[in-house]
Amino acid sequence: MTTSTLVSPQKEAKPPAQNRVVIAALAAMLLLAAVISQTVSTRMALLFATGSALGIVLYHAMFGFTSAFRVLLADGRSAGFRAQMVMLGVACLLIFPALANGSLFGQAVTGFVSPLSVSVAVGAFLFGVGMQMGGGCASGTLFAAGGGNTRMFVTLLFFIVGSVIGITHLGWWQTLPAHAPVSLVQSFGWPLALAMNIAVFVIAYRVVARIERARHGAVAPVLTIRGASWLRGPWPLLAGAIGLAVLNFVTLYLAGRPWGITSAFGLWGGMALQAMQVPVETWSGYSSPAMQQALAAPVLADTTSVMDVGIMLGALLAAGLACKFKPEWSISGKHLLASAIGGLLLGYGARLAYGCNIGAFFSGIASGSLHGWMWIVFALIGNWAGLYLRPLFNLPVPVRASAC
Repeated sequence: MTTSTLVSPQKEAKPPAQNRVVIAALAAMLLLAAVISQTVSTRMALLFATGSALGIVLYHAMFGFTSAFRVLLADGRSAGFRAQMVMLGVACLLIFPALANGSLFGQAVTGFVSPLSVSVAVGAFLFGVGMQMGGGCASGTLFAAGGGNTRMFVTLLFFIVGSVIGITHLGWWQTLPAHAPVSLVQSFGWPLALAMNIAVFVIAYRVVARIERARHGAVAPVLTIRGASWLRGPWPLLAGAIGLAVLNFVTLYLAGRPWGITSAFGLWGGMALQAMQVPVETWSGYSSPAMQQALAAPVLADTTSVMDVGIMLGALLAAGLACKFKPEWSISGKHLLASAIGGLLLGYGARLAYGCNIGAFFSGIASGSLHGWMWIVFALIGNWAGLYLRPLFNLPVPVRASAC
């Protein structure tokens, strides 16, 4: 991969941190960690802390998948996408040997390896459209909402609704043509699987860099230290890429499987329906023993739920430190409608595709699963289609990267 240019730091006056926001976020994080440790386990409390760290990394590095895909497809800007290739490379380097061994520091571990199916193709395409309509991916929705983006709360609400619908429909989608799951780690051994993946990452990195250079005359760096502050941000994209990869490795050790996000949304929706006396446990998709057990247990006993809450609180803390927690309550009707439609597509697509940009793409590829590569191909097609829908809702198609 090409070497990124370092930019000399410049002293810039920054507004003071929002102390009330910082104190509230820290208090909530410490209180919740203590409750989880006492009522569930210390390991679950550590997973909550890992989720909080993920939220900080996502916010301070503004590590957006949606915006990275948008500016790449619309204007040939590639820094975000290249950072993703670095992230995947580091994650595979860390995770492949552990998966091949079947354990990590004595903890049994397994990856996210799912079928190659019509369901994955359709789900990833719908998820891609939803990314551009809803304004975020799974990780982006959580960290943007936690950081004070009020529109993303609408996306998150309908993300949950779409997840519930997707769970109930998944059984039918699974009757369509599918190929058995393929693990490159199991098929070729981890050294060769790692070499194959790294080769693809390097090629993709160089191709998109050439596209950017051809269109703009230069390639934006993924490492810049201008105005950077480790406490208050912003962080270089490269730091975000490495941070997410390392924290996914930590998640693998603590949870016994990689990082995931969207399975919790279907669970939250099911729990909400149960609270309203809806017999959701009789519905298709919710009647399995695993789902029945999850519905009956406290939400803090669910690993993905605990980490998702951690992401939002970590982003809230980061926003307060950066003095950027400024919720905007005036949102146009068209933007709200786009968020609702996008959220539905995100939730439904994630369930069909066995995950989102994190569970299927990031952790899928880091698990050596071919379905992760299938996911990104169809998700990019969906993102491309979504770009043509954005103007209908007065959503711009930017030419400069921003957080999803």
